[in-house]
Formats: sequence, C-alpha cells, structure tokens
Amino acid sequence: MKMIVGLGNPGAKYRETKHNIGFITIDEFVHQHGIGLNKTKFESVYGEGFIGNEKVIIVKPQTFMNDSGRAVRSLMDYFDIEVSDLVIIYDDMDLPTGKIRLRQKGSAGGHNGIKSVIQHIGTQNFNRIRIGIGRPLTNQSVVSHVLSPFLKNTHDEMLSSVKQSAEALTYWIDQHSFVDTMTKFN
Repeated sequence: MKMIVGLGNPGAKYRETKHNIGFITIDEFVHQHGIGLNKTKFESVYGEGFIGNEKVIIVKPQTFMNDSGRAVRSLMDYFDIEVSDLVIIYDDMDLPTGKIRLRQKGSAGGHNGIKSVIQHIGTQNFNRIRIGIGRPLTNQSVVSHVLSPFLKNTHDEMLSSVKQSAEALTYWIDQHSFVDTMTKFN
C-alpha cells in the first residue's frame, strides 16, 4: 500500500495559491485515476483506490500547512504505512516554476510543512516531490509570494509540473522503485 500526500492549506481562500501546489497535484492525480477524495478523518480529506494491483491512499491534510505532519502521522499509523511507501508533494521556492525534483531525503529547507512532517514521523528520510514555484518578486515577502496565485505567464509551466508530478507518481506505483522514478523524472 502506498500513501501520497499533497501539502496545502484548506479553504477557498488558498485554493489557487502557490503554497497549494501539493493539493493541485493531488486533484490532477485523482482525476487521472478516478479516485474520489470522499473521506474525512484524521484531520484530512482522503480517498482510497487501486492503481493496477497497488492500493493507494491519497491525502490532503486539513491542518493548515504548518501542522501537516500531525495528519500524516495519524494516517500512517491507521493504515500501517511504512516511510518507504510515503510520498509528500509540496512547493519549493528554490526551483523555478515548471520544474520538479524528486528526492528520498533531506532537510526541511525552511518549509514549515516539511518541518512538521519530519517532526511527526521522526525522520528526514522520506520520498518527496518538490514542485517549483520560483522566488518572490522584488519587494515581495515570502508569505505574500507563497499565498498568491500563479501569474498568468507561469500558469502553463505550473500545469506542466503538476502533470509531470502525477506521471511520476503513477510510474512509482507501477512497481518501480523511487530511485528508478527519480532517475526517470529528475
């Protein structure tokens, strides 16, 4: 069984913001695979389904970004998910919009959602897909940047990275190791 978690903030106010690229990717992934996000438990909205022979749990924590780890830990415990069967999808300002980077370990790099995940699951060694949102504009704060929507001139790049991330997830679930998935998509 695999668990895929997209990080973001709940509510219409945040729906199309850069910080919600994890949620946006989850929406694309469940759309492609016909999996409904129809359960609400463990401070999350989630769905269960099969892709091929692999059962998958698809999750959008509803704790707000900075406390995402609490929901992740609860679901991992409930479904008995090993860290190696977990993927976290989140925004990364150090990558330009349209770029993705898959990794198996690393620090939070200043990302509060990832800090929370590391704190709650007790390790930095977990699979992740970082999706580029670029750096703030001149005279724009980090908070303003991550909580603003994508600019029109970067919208196509954002959609491309979301589709590429969903493709990487499908590839991983289809009996490929995460190392092989990194090799193919990095």
